[in-house]
Amino acid sequence: MRLLKLPRSVWPERADFLASLVVFLVALPLCMGIAIASGVPPALGLVTGIIGGLVVGPIQGSALQVSGPAAGLAVLVVGLVQTHGLATLGIVVLLAGTIQLVAGLLGGGRWFRAVPPSVVFGMLAGIGVLILAGQFHVMIDDDPRSSGLQNLWAIPEALSKAMSPETSVPHRKAAGLGLLTIVTILLWLRFVPDRVRTYVPGPLAGVLVSGFVAHVFAFPVAYVSVPVNLAGSLNIPDVPSLGRVVDLLGLALGIALVASAETLLCATAVDKLHNGPRTNYNRELVAQGLGNIICGCLGALPMTGVIVRSSANVEAGAKTRWSAIFHGAWLLLLVGIFSQLLTKIPVASLAAILVFIGAKLASPAVLTQLRPYGPAEMGIFVATTLAVVATDLLSGVLCGFALSVGKLLVRLSKLDIAMVHGPEAGRTTIRMSGAATFLRLADVAETLDAVDAMSEVHLDFDRLDHVDHAVLDLFRTWDSQHRARGGSVAFDWDSLERRYHLGALGGKPDAA
Repeated sequence: MRLLKLPRSVWPERADFLASLVVFLVALPLCMGIAIASGVPPALGLVTGIIGGLVVGPIQGSALQVSGPAAGLAVLVVGLVQTHGLATLGIVVLLAGTIQLVAGLLGGGRWFRAVPPSVVFGMLAGIGVLILAGQFHVMIDDDPRSSGLQNLWAIPEALSKAMSPETSVPHRKAAGLGLLTIVTILLWLRFVPDRVRTYVPGPLAGVLVSGFVAHVFAFPVAYVSVPVNLAGSLNIPDVPSLGRVVDLLGLALGIALVASAETLLCATAVDKLHNGPRTNYNRELVAQGLGNIICGCLGALPMTGVIVRSSANVEAGAKTRWSAIFHGAWLLLLVGIFSQLLTKIPVASLAAILVFIGAKLASPAVLTQLRPYGPAEMGIFVATTLAVVATDLLSGVLCGFALSVGKLLVRLSKLDIAMVHGPEAGRTTIRMSGAATFLRLADVAETLDAVDAMSEVHLDFDRLDHVDHAVLDLFRTWDSQHRARGGSVAFDWDSLERRYHLGALGGKPDAA
């Protein structure tokens, strides 16, 4: 039950308050956009964002991660709503949250720590490419395409829309506001003193400047829109029968697995972006489970930890979990009470913040960090990035993980075998270096079969890093057969016994 205790209380810092405003501005359109993409009312996405801040924020295991509705679950939710109806959404999300809660209490979160850095960096870069490509179209008041690759291929077309004098005014004005936002952020980071940036982060400055320009010149671009009545849009489910619960368990398990994987992989990635406290994976999984249970009770979208909002949180200078909590409060307060203030913000400006964040995440500079570890790690980074862009986050990470396992197998299969005939007749030395595993069993067997029947054989294992049971069993069998033919075998027994505990090999052979 220790996981249910609240983390040690800390007072919020000024940076957390300001960072929460930036995260709020990023989360607001995403919450509604993901809800629309999931085939549900926008208010249900906002409710999930509010719960992610106010409920999950205080107890989460990743201090700077921000939770809310995620695009990775949109496909599952669309299929669920189309097949079973909107009223079923809350039941499935509640069941998924319960599964996450139980998994966290049983210690299931720790398994997600075993992700190689090259895969994590590749995941971040792939997400960065997807964010940049998708939000680039939004930044010019154009509709994003249906996939990440299509968004990438359509960027030249978007540029022509933004630059051509024959293009409609909204595209050019929106592109100008987006560019103004990015330039403001860059200049703010470059020239504004640190003490000023502490009070006003660069992304917030970009939104204020572009919003002011759009308001003064009355640009005919898209502005943020919010639901009129948040409470009236709730989708509270009825109490289901036991049979209904059993029927929906499969769907709930699928959502729980995908949501947990995305959350904990993103938590690993967020840890790479800052030097603060590391993630407690089990606590994070418990917090997500509690959050999804509440989302299910209200019929809202399922939540995960989201890298877009989390990276914006780190980029804006957040120091503690209070930034995530405050962002949930802003969603509740401003959407529920002061929604008209938000309608003055150009959508292009918010998209420009995400384009800036995506470009930073997708920076190839990480290759310089991986170069000392060899070309294989760099290749895994590139492959993971491409896989995330071409498929989705989870599939891309699994691809990178498979390549990492393949690299490990290649390393374990590296074995050098040398057979040296001594100056005395009938004396042979077999030297091995590397890893003697079942992957190279055939090569070891062929070497032993080539030894003369009556020869005196010395086996030198000093340069071996690892010997597995398959190779040891082969040596045991061959040892007895070679002695039966009249030959002799000499081991460096003390070294073998000390390093590999080979007492099961059949006793110490006599020295030749």
